[in-house]
Amino acid sequence: MWVAPLLLAVASLVTAQDGNNTAPFPNATYPNATSPNPAIAGIEVPLATSPPKYPSPWGTGAGAWGDAYTKAQAFVAQLTLAEMVNLTTGVGWAEESCVGQNGAIPRLGFRSLCMQDSPLGVRFADFVSVFPAGVNVAATWDRGLAYLRGQAMGAEHAAKGVDVQLGPVAGPLGRSPEGGRNWEGFSPDPVLTGNLFAQTVEGIQNSGVIACAKHLIANEQEHFRQAPEAGSWGFNITDSLSSNIDDITMHELPFADAVRANVGSVMCSYQQINNSYGCQNSYILNYLLKGELGFQGFIMSDWAAQHSGVGSALAGLDMTMPGDVTFDSGTSYWGANLTVAVLNGTVPEWRITDMAIRIVAAWYFVGRDTHQVPINFNSWTLDTYGPEHNVAKFGYGLINQHVDVRGDHAALIRTIGSASTVLLKNTNGTLPLKGTEKLTAVFGEDAGDNVWGPNGCPDRGCDNGTLAVGWGSGTASFTNLVTPEMAIQNEILAHNGAVETITDDFAAAQIKTLASRASVAIVFVNADSGEGYISVDGNIGDRNNLTLWRGGDTLIQNVSALCNNTIVVVHSVGPVLMGNYSTNPNITAILWAGLPGEQSGNSIADVLYGRVNPGAKLPFTLAENREDYGTDLLYIPNRGTDAPQVDFTEGVFIDYRTFDHANITPVYEFGFGLSYTTFSYADLTIKPANPSPYTPTTGMTPPAPTMGMVLDNNTADYLFPANFTRVPLYIYPYLNQTNLKASANESDYGVPGYVPAGSQDGSPQPLIPAGGGPGGNPQLYDLMYQVTATITNTGKVAGDEVPQLYLSLGGPYDPVKVLRGFERLSIQPGMSATFTADILRRDISNWDPVSQNWVITNYSKTAYVGSSSRTLPLSMALPALT
Repeated sequence: MWVAPLLLAVASLVTAQDGNNTAPFPNATYPNATSPNPAIAGIEVPLATSPPKYPSPWGTGAGAWGDAYTKAQAFVAQLTLAEMVNLTTGVGWAEESCVGQNGAIPRLGFRSLCMQDSPLGVRFADFVSVFPAGVNVAATWDRGLAYLRGQAMGAEHAAKGVDVQLGPVAGPLGRSPEGGRNWEGFSPDPVLTGNLFAQTVEGIQNSGVIACAKHLIANEQEHFRQAPEAGSWGFNITDSLSSNIDDITMHELPFADAVRANVGSVMCSYQQINNSYGCQNSYILNYLLKGELGFQGFIMSDWAAQHSGVGSALAGLDMTMPGDVTFDSGTSYWGANLTVAVLNGTVPEWRITDMAIRIVAAWYFVGRDTHQVPINFNSWTLDTYGPEHNVAKFGYGLINQHVDVRGDHAALIRTIGSASTVLLKNTNGTLPLKGTEKLTAVFGEDAGDNVWGPNGCPDRGCDNGTLAVGWGSGTASFTNLVTPEMAIQNEILAHNGAVETITDDFAAAQIKTLASRASVAIVFVNADSGEGYISVDGNIGDRNNLTLWRGGDTLIQNVSALCNNTIVVVHSVGPVLMGNYSTNPNITAILWAGLPGEQSGNSIADVLYGRVNPGAKLPFTLAENREDYGTDLLYIPNRGTDAPQVDFTEGVFIDYRTFDHANITPVYEFGFGLSYTTFSYADLTIKPANPSPYTPTTGMTPPAPTMGMVLDNNTADYLFPANFTRVPLYIYPYLNQTNLKASANESDYGVPGYVPAGSQDGSPQPLIPAGGGPGGNPQLYDLMYQVTATITNTGKVAGDEVPQLYLSLGGPYDPVKVLRGFERLSIQPGMSATFTADILRRDISNWDPVSQNWVITNYSKTAYVGSSSRTLPLSMALPALT
């Protein structure tokens, strides 16, 4: 989502490579990090293109969607054209209570649907919880916690009257560690992300709210995602950037997992994909998402990401948000223009029918017909009374009921926060602390309060005080924020101990004095990022570098030089450069705590003082140098005023796959994390299943749906109703006059070439061989092998371990190994547990761009099991299948 930068303080514009002299400008992949596959490495020559794919597939109620489709079809059969258009079109920015609302159908009692951020809580509302960020969920490696978090977030959205929660996130995946919104998602590994993505979707939707999986697809940086936004920061480009990605890499991305989990909505992204805008890219929306992956829900635009009317409708877009062309313009690509396009035959009747059915089917699928409560908050003010239509200052009434929806979620948030804290270093059992140390000294602004209050910066757009979430639309407002300073003081005071705190990072003299006296020093540092409409300290959403913020490195060095028992706690949005801290003898422990949400202090205190034995694992790699990651961001336009081109020439080689391929030793590898106990691995077994041969899907779809009510071509029937009171700038489906050309008021009305070949064809269409059901060909999910191993707690305290299964697919263009399974196990001291992981057909298949299907190559394949991507004590070749 986008908010005009002029609403916020504008930082200095970027005039060089953002202080980064090593990034591979004008590209975004370092020369030694390109894929070994020549077809991928050459994607940038010539400019990438996206093939046209039409018609837009119509939903069929496949998989678990049958009942919802039956209900939706019966409902839509009652609708007029204007009512169907109302379903598809937002009413305009800040015209209703939520960040996005479509039109209502009062005649049938169907309320305007409320679309609301965010992927970690209810944005712009009071008395809500702020959950840990997606990156922290990834660090838990715990499917159960991912589900519970989704369920709790869904419950809070439902109780506020929200119909669609705008989350979870798998785009960005995290191609580049500097990416501003990586923290909203989970991990740069598609399997770890895919599992937690799906569990979050199921949790949200089981609370009776539609989940919106976003942002489809290859949405990997904030710079240049929107040309107008880039212009506000001083960049002169005419079009948004293009993420240029090959077919093989595209099929690695985890949206299939969300579709298989029956996600009700998918949000298309701002940027172009292979030089076609994401919300009108017919290959991505029609062929890949709706066709190959069998998506049955509706596709929603990101806010102001729509670039055409007819084009986007035919390319597969089902709902435009917030509805106006630009915020509060009073104009829309759809609304009345979609009414015109259907009446004149440009958009076929079956397409608007399918759009409406998909929206209503998602509503029924999650049970909104039984779960819905009135919207009881207002996104634009916390005042109890005010204008019902904020931007128009129209109407007046009760707009905020201040409903407290938090329930007992603080306990879950605290649990996830501690379960996601990764112990990276623990020299001679420094941790856990006892709380009775002679003098505990706490250092760092990151330990304390934001002096402006926890919500003092709009959308958390600053780095003041402790970092519990990043910035942007993916945030929520704190009802409470427990700081580390508060929690540690409470811990020590409960033991009648001694504690002193300095939260001024630059109070050098005072820091040195206290550090020299301390028995244990706990240093809190951070690194922040967020969405591209906000710049913090010159970081326009994306980070300019991977260093710690606010002089964090200097703070650590000053304290550790004088205290030989220094503990470092890092709150960050992703990877940071750790310097020599892993080998510095005075730094006795390091913890990565990520973005733990509102219970931040309690969560870290639980780990520091041993109430929780850390079991988290890194969801990314920590490198010695920025260049080691192989991928970077594009900070300066590289094609003059034309759309910047970001070529994903690394292919599937990101994060640990890059390190393995280039034989680079990380500081801490993907999947790494220590415990207060120890574990051993033994008894690897691999049992083949008896799957049937893979069969490409064949056959034809049914014909496209027809309108329930007979289309009335008398244009006078689509004028504004008599005595209708119009809200200023509101988007309506009604015509201004009976002449369609005049009503459209477009200079290019009727110009040939706007209707791509095949886009109006509603006859039965061939099924896609790699498709066949939600998530793709159902046989991709056939069990091929079952892997087991014995994990024993060889220490003296109970603890959690996360065994990880990696596979080598064996081909010359394959990564050295790829994650394919994991399980978080709780094991008592001296006891053992069995790790079990299923290997599905999808796990051992490669995408073949020639046959456009999945294949299992003849290369030998090996399974590895261990505690991280580089500690894999167990291995075995996959046995032949009978």
